Amino acid sequence: MPDAEAATLGAAPLNPFGDLHTLQHLSARLARGLRPVWERLLRRELRCAAEPLVVQRFADYRAERGDALAVWLPFAADAGSVRAFAVLDGGALLQLLDQFFGGTGAAPATLPTEFSPAALAMGRRIAEMLATPLAQAWEPLTRMAFAAGAPETGADLDGEDAVILTRFVIDAEGPSPLTLDLLYPVAPLKPHAPTLTGKVLDKAEPDPVWRTQLTRAAMTVRFPVRSVLAEPVVSLQLLLDLKPGDVIPISIAPDVPVMVGNDRLGHGTVGVSNGHAAIRLTALALPEGLNP
Repeated sequence: MPDAEAATLGAAPLNPFGDLHTLQHLSARLARGLRPVWERLLRRELRCAAEPLVVQRFADYRAERGDALAVWLPFAADAGSVRAFAVLDGGALLQLLDQFFGGTGAAPATLPTEFSPAALAMGRRIAEMLATPLAQAWEPLTRMAFAAGAPETGADLDGEDAVILTRFVIDAEGPSPLTLDLLYPVAPLKPHAPTLTGKVLDKAEPDPVWRTQLTRAAMTVRFPVRSVLAEPVVSLQLLLDLKPGDVIPISIAPDVPVMVGNDRLGHGTVGVSNGHAAIRLTALALPEGLNP
């Protein structure tokens, strides 16, 4: 018997959108957009991947994070309502600050209790860099503005508010991977429920690396190329009387067809090249609507 979950009569469900397949797809798209941002910040090539979505109460998320210092980067709509929070560990922010000023990217052994003005300025810079790929990731689904706000040390959300969490693992193959949490409060997303419950992002762009590899693989596919030099027609009586040494006369046309599989590639003339029989293409049979 499956475990039962406690429920409160009249309580709103944490996830009113049902299947979040579309939002998960959007997060994977966003991970590709975030990679160049972090490569500029960390000054090296890296990987960025989105973990599966989690829907939970804000109080539960705060409890899991604990009291460790973290910077909260709000992204607001034009009207001022917050649509998302990016949460970065305080140690990671201080590493980026040290590297920005020419250091080795080392964080202090003991984290301070609050951020310096320089660290907050660095947080604001990161937020502004994240705003563009965030808006671009949402564009195939719906146009939403994400204006970077001032860095904070928390979020003005009620503990019972539902949030959708996407965690991005940055440089997962490195010695100390970074994580960036992206929180979407559920309430501002409710107007977009019809599109969030869809299955496919219509205009999602393929990964350029995957597209290049696919193109290279397609270019190595081999096709048989053949040509028919002559097709003589003889009577049944001649076929029955044939014996070794007999000659069947043929005539080669000025232009012979060149075939790829069962499709006509074009036609050409028979000749010799470098001591081998060869065919020089004189015309290509392109599909209708294409120009040579």
